[in-house]
Amino acid sequence: MPTFQNPTADAADASEALRGLAHATRVFEDPADTYAVLGDLLAGVRSLRQVFDQVATVHVTHRVRAYDDAGDQAAGATNALTATAELQQAAALVDAVHDRVDAAMAASGRIAWHPEPTDPPSVSRWVSVVFLQGQDADEVLAIIDRDGANTAIEHLAGFDMGDETTQAALVNGYVYDAIPAGLLDRTTRSGEYMLTYNHDHGHVSLLRTHPEPPEPAAEAPAAKRTPARPKARRQTEMVEDEDDPFAPSRSSSLSRGRAL
Repeated sequence: MPTFQNPTADAADASEALRGLAHATRVFEDPADTYAVLGDLLAGVRSLRQVFDQVATVHVTHRVRAYDDAGDQAAGATNALTATAELQQAAALVDAVHDRVDAAMAASGRIAWHPEPTDPPSVSRWVSVVFLQGQDADEVLAIIDRDGANTAIEHLAGFDMGDETTQAALVNGYVYDAIPAGLLDRTTRSGEYMLTYNHDHGHVSLLRTHPEPPEPAAEAPAAKRTPARPKARRQTEMVEDEDDPFAPSRSSSLSRGRAL
C-alpha cells in the first residue's frame, strides 16, 4: 500500500507492482480488459511525469549539498545539474509516451471484441518469402524505423512470386508450423504476411500463410452385397415338380408347413 509520504518505500512498491503487471499481461483471458489496463497505465504515466519533474527539482535545489566521493563540491554540483537535465529530458519523453498511450486507449475503446471463434484456423503453416541480413536487412530496418512495419511488409511483399515462392519453400524446407522467431525478435502481421525483425542481430524475415491442404475424405467401406437368391433355378424346380405326376401337390406342402 502506498504511504504517500515515504518516496523510497513507494518507489519500491511501484517497481514491484509494475513487475507484477508485466507478468500478468502476458496473457489476457478477455481482450476487452486491455482497455481498463490502458486507462490505469495512462494515469501511471501522468504520475511518472510528475515524479521526474519533482526528482529533477530536488537535484537542482540541493546542489550545494552535492559532493563527489573525493569531497569536491563543484564536481558534485555539476553531477546534480546533469541529473536535473537528464530527468527533464526524460519528463519530455514521457509526454510523448502519454500521447501514444492516450491514442492507443482511444483506438482500443472503439473495438467491439467478439467471442473467440470455435472453428479451427484454416492456416496452420507459414512459408518463407524472403530472409535478409547484413546491409540488405539494414535498409529494411531503416524503413521500419522511418515509416513503420506495415510499410516494410509492403516493400518485402515484392519478393513474393506466389506459387513459385511456395514451391521453392516446400522444396528447400522453409515451411513452418509456427513463426520462426527468437525471444528478442519483434513480429508484425498484415493480412497474410508476418514480418519478423531484430535490430540488434540485424536480420529481417517475411513469411506468408500457407493453407493446409484439406484432408481427403475417408472412403466409405464398400457395402456388403447380399448374394442373390437362385430364383431361376427355383422356378425351374417348380416347373419340374409340376410336370412330375408323382410329386406332392403344392397345396398339400403348404398345408403341412402351416400344420408344423
